[in-house]
Amino acid sequence: MLLQLITTHPDAIGPILRGTPLWVWGLLTGLLALGLSQMRERTASLSRVSLLPLAMTVFSVSGTWTALGGSPHLATAVAVWAAAAVAGFALLAPGRAGGQFDPARRVFHLPGSAVPLLLIVGIFLVKYGVGIELTMAPRLVDERPYALTIAALYGAFTGVFVGRAWRLLRLALRPATARAAD
Repeated sequence: MLLQLITTHPDAIGPILRGTPLWVWGLLTGLLALGLSQMRERTASLSRVSLLPLAMTVFSVSGTWTALGGSPHLATAVAVWAAAAVAGFALLAPGRAGGQFDPARRVFHLPGSAVPLLLIVGIFLVKYGVGIELTMAPRLVDERPYALTIAALYGAFTGVFVGRAWRLLRLALRPATARAAD
């Protein structure tokens, strides 16, 4: 709906952007800074590596609940969210981690990557777009395809974030002999 509105009435973009609360732009700025910080090589502790996927999972669950809490399709949407999260996790978790773990210092050495930035922006855009659509047409949540698509998007983003983190956490969990073979 939002994309259709913007493509047929590009003049609607200005009022939508002006109607966006100021705190949303602050949140976007913070999320962009967080995502951009992931693009440079760095070291990070186990808790720091776990924090971003946890925060994005909370953001995803919050977005799903905020959007679909009043939907008659909530139960199915939760199941779709979970299935998409598992699928996103399964897609990324088996791969090789893009970093190394230093057991003596208990830190990860991580290469820079644009993927976290893209995932963060993706989740933000879904939440922002859904917020606009539901402001314009609150009964969209009554439409099963809409509700399930939103749930699937949020779930997939969560699964990918957690799958990427799991790759790194496996490095810390492996015995020292397995790490020495890498």
